[in-house]
Amino acid sequence: MSPTEARSALCVSIHDVAPSTWRECERLRNAIRAVADIPVSLLVVPFYHRLPAADPLYERRLEQCLARGDELVLHGYTHLDEAPPQRGLREQFTRRVYTRSEGEFYAIGRDDAQRRLALGSAWFQRRGWPLHGFVAPAWLMGPGAWDALDAFPLRYTTTLRRFYLLPQRQALDSRSLVYTVRSGWRRQMSSSWNSLLAQRLRGNPLVRLSLHPTDAGHPHIMRHFLALLESLLETREAMTKAAFADAWSRRSAPRAASVHSAAAGSA
Repeated sequence: MSPTEARSALCVSIHDVAPSTWRECERLRNAIRAVADIPVSLLVVPFYHRLPAADPLYERRLEQCLARGDELVLHGYTHLDEAPPQRGLREQFTRRVYTRSEGEFYAIGRDDAQRRLALGSAWFQRRGWPLHGFVAPAWLMGPGAWDALDAFPLRYTTTLRRFYLLPQRQALDSRSLVYTVRSGWRRQMSSSWNSLLAQRLRGNPLVRLSLHPTDAGHPHIMRHFLALLESLLETREAMTKAAFADAWSRRSAPRAASVHSAAAGSA
């Protein structure tokens, strides 16, 4: 068994990577590198918020990240929920409050989801960038999005609570550590929750630390996630999501759960 398989894993990801967010994403990436030169999964949105996507300097930076061992992950196509109006208070809350109308793959059908995945995959292919995984904006996928994944040679996807191998949809429970920064009490609460969750996940084969561009604007959050990262690296091997998917798929008896309980839009 290789060291990658034998040791518990840590996957650090930066979400919402796009030309308009790159300054903040790069700040997060540089802060991580100052703690340890580890590989990171960068969740790239090709047409983020429908803003201009062509930026040669930004793309050169992504290629440099690839050369240093980072992974580029498809993270939706526009990162916008543009589906027809919601039905019921629960769906209204999920789509307009919880995700702030950014859960792109939550309320669309199979055909629309497949079209968006195809556009994103083609965007990667035109640049010659490898593509192994897909993470839906806000980690939310409805039944149509789950069905659409079957048409693509992706190796994994993730939700807030689980890591899925594709195409078999074998799931590993691993709730992501993520911050919310909309207010001071939310920042404090999410920091405390992440510290507690990291302790609860000590025996888990995988811990995921997920960062967003808005985290870079809050010194308390920056200090907390860097201290948490340093602590996690004492007992875990950092790797990209694709590397973890490879290592986990080689294990003879992974701790798995059925995908079907999560395939209707839950996390």
